[in-house]
Amino acid sequence: MSPKIAAVVFDMDGVLIDAKDWHYEALNRALELFGYNISRYDHLVTFDGLPTRRKLEMLSRERGLPASLHGFLNELKQIYTLELAHARCKPIFQHEFALSNLKQMGYKLAVASNSIRNSIEVMMDKSNLKPHLDLILSNQDVVQGKPHPEIYQKAIHGLGLTPEQCLVVEDNENGIKAATDAGAHLLVVEAVTDVTLDTILQRIEAIEHP
Repeated sequence: MSPKIAAVVFDMDGVLIDAKDWHYEALNRALELFGYNISRYDHLVTFDGLPTRRKLEMLSRERGLPASLHGFLNELKQIYTLELAHARCKPIFQHEFALSNLKQMGYKLAVASNSIRNSIEVMMDKSNLKPHLDLILSNQDVVQGKPHPEIYQKAIHGLGLTPEQCLVVEDNENGIKAATDAGAHLLVVEAVTDVTLDTILQRIEAIEHP
């Protein structure tokens, strides 16, 4: 018997919010105070979708960034990210349309992001998406961030569903691995513009009637 999808769980950065560059800019702005930076290439190939904590650990291992700076750099990066979010985060009509319609159709909706809760709350507020969400999970709600499946396992459990009942919308390798390992269905998008009501409903249709 084909599964019946009951919830859609969204990653945030690169899916609902075009914030990848904000994270990149904010972290580099903090790192540059100490003479470090992450190239655009390294960001796209290695660091995209990882929590800041993991990025800093990698920089310490690979480039000798002093571990004693991690706490300060993490805080500074979050401050810079929120500045950028306040300046640049705006509602995207197709996302408001998609989430409000999915909600009316009876789907449960969640966001599961490697970002910290404060960033997610601000971005969901400023994009007018927060009223549609049943659940928000951040990297502060889990022990291990993506690519570990914990955040999606927790989202599925928090919605009171099974993995087969959940569709995860993701855009990068770390998130795709996390969702797959959690046993959920996947819709992979390349950009925030790919996230539309039609795309989501077509994927649900393909899962329910293969």
